Amino acid sequence: MSGARVAILTVSDTAAADASADRSGPVIQSILTQNGYVCRHLVIVPDDEIRIRTVVLGWCDQGDVDWIVTTGGTGFGVRDRTPEAIKPLLEREAPGLVHLLLSASLKATPLAALSRPVAGTIRHTLIVTLPGSVKAVQENLAALLTGGVVEHALELVRGGSGRAVHAQLAAEGVRIPEGSVSGASVSSRGSGAHHHHHHHHHDHGHAPPQPRSVLSHDPSLPAHARHRESPYPLVSVAEAYLSILREVQPLPVYEEPVTPRLRGHVIAEDVRAPQNVPSTYSTNVDGYALRSTDPPGIYKVLSPRNHSLSAPLPPGTVFRVNTGGPLPAGTDAVIMVEDTRLHSTQRTPSGEEFEEDEIETLVQVPAGENVREPGSDVRQGELVLERGTVVSSAGGEIGTLAFVGRTRVNVVRKPVVALLSTGNELLDLQSPHPLPGDGWGGIWDTNRPSLQAAIEGLGYEVIDLGIVPDNLEAHVAILRKGLESADLLLTTGGTSMGVGDLLKPVLERHLGGTVHFGRVKVKPGKPTTFATVPAPPGARSERVPVFALPGNPASALVMFHVFVIPALRRLGGWPEARCRLPSVRVQIQESMRLDPRPEYHRAIIKASPAGFKAYSTGGQRSSRVASLKGANGLIALPARGEKGPSKLEIGDYVEAIIIGELQMEWADGREGRD
Repeated sequence: MSGARVAILTVSDTAAADASADRSGPVIQSILTQNGYVCRHLVIVPDDEIRIRTVVLGWCDQGDVDWIVTTGGTGFGVRDRTPEAIKPLLEREAPGLVHLLLSASLKATPLAALSRPVAGTIRHTLIVTLPGSVKAVQENLAALLTGGVVEHALELVRGGSGRAVHAQLAAEGVRIPEGSVSGASVSSRGSGAHHHHHHHHHDHGHAPPQPRSVLSHDPSLPAHARHRESPYPLVSVAEAYLSILREVQPLPVYEEPVTPRLRGHVIAEDVRAPQNVPSTYSTNVDGYALRSTDPPGIYKVLSPRNHSLSAPLPPGTVFRVNTGGPLPAGTDAVIMVEDTRLHSTQRTPSGEEFEEDEIETLVQVPAGENVREPGSDVRQGELVLERGTVVSSAGGEIGTLAFVGRTRVNVVRKPVVALLSTGNELLDLQSPHPLPGDGWGGIWDTNRPSLQAAIEGLGYEVIDLGIVPDNLEAHVAILRKGLESADLLLTTGGTSMGVGDLLKPVLERHLGGTVHFGRVKVKPGKPTTFATVPAPPGARSERVPVFALPGNPASALVMFHVFVIPALRRLGGWPEARCRLPSVRVQIQESMRLDPRPEYHRAIIKASPAGFKAYSTGGQRSSRVASLKGANGLIALPARGEKGPSKLEIGDYVEAIIIGELQMEWADGREGRD
């Protein structure tokens, strides 16, 4: 299919650190280009399920790619996770293509049996995963391109009938399999007419896992009826993240004045310049406007105080201009102040100098010297900011809007967060009320102030709902208040198996919510819960995402960065590929033990001439919030396998999520902020 649009994704830790190590991606690009395909994207990501899925889903959402080809990560290596990343995304699997790929490779080597390709479709995009070796890639592509297999698949995926491909194949003498043309009848040579019907069964497609019915315990039941084990299935971090992206949708669009308050918003329109910038001939230096025919000499100085811009400049004069200022009529060049000499000054009646009177020009300047033409920076109608642009605090986007004269712009509404803590044992730091009895004074509520600082530091408004005690009525009342006033509800505590852990029962049984996941296979943060709840009439949103984070302070903050920030960004209209915090490949500077669960190890990341280095913050107990003191990264330690290593050694490389400002580490041992 000449002109079909292709995206290539290389999955490799090595190539992600050094793009020159990517051999198979360029080979795929070369082969497909030679066969008439248009390669729109060539991207490299490490062996990370979320990174793989984010890129693939981003391409599918854009709608500008017909075929996605991945290379690498399909074997049995510990880090080979491409099939696990891609398969849950597929709406319709293509086992025939998988068989074709394996058959082609097995002809060359029995080791191809260790490859684990997957293939299928997401909406109108075909996805095929290839091995990482150049030889295997060449074998697999030869199989896919021979006989019109991919051409036919792409035409059908895009809604075509396949007749054109079949006609071409029949002319070439290729046997046409029964049932491979949508609603077409094809005559075979030497036989009567055979009618082949291609049926589309729309009810057999892959559907994402749907939330199960109410699983939480009934708080009114007696002790013997309570759950002794959590009824919520353990989901992977990748599954949890995809569930968030699926359930959370951007907030409505509204018009906002172009002021510094615009930072953090996402532009919801293509912004075009309403006029030329500059709108007239102007200068880019401080100097004097004159005619390019004026030779060096003595000239009288005029200014806006004594000469109109619309009037031609008289002979023997120059016009004083500042950077960005317009040129008067009749001038076509600007001489810089540095190329002039003061000749005489104007004086007050008392004899004091107050302004230039005459200058001497030392050089003759050519036409157009130091002159900006109308529209030379931006022409009227030119696209200056694309829909989906995030307005950063660096100032560039707001500056661009101001530069072209836009006073208002359409943006996606930024979410407001309602925040609360749960638990009878908690004390508010600023207004403590200790519980009576047995000398127990309670514990300080650490989560609410730390999370509020993190949320407001990201530019979001927080509604502080305080501390809610462990009783059903208080939970229902305060959660309803949050649903009425906020776009996202964030709670800590009350998510585990204690008698007073009421979050899940209240969400499911009293507020009509749906728990999309109630446990995550991660350390720290296993009880992390994500739900969506219908909002009451008149609320800001129709359905409100709710995150119930663990009560342990380190767990709450880590899960906030891993799950809640992507949800906030998604609500605010951030591009899906940018919802997750960025990650980099780091070299660990201490050995780190592996847990049966994937773990986010708090660390200080420093950028050095040799790359990024990660230093542990010490003890990683989930209650030890001090493990986040100074931390600017979360090292994503893999789960310990049954036969895999029990720890990572000093010098090993692993991915880390960036949660704060990077530090610099120089070759001579000096340190500083990046």
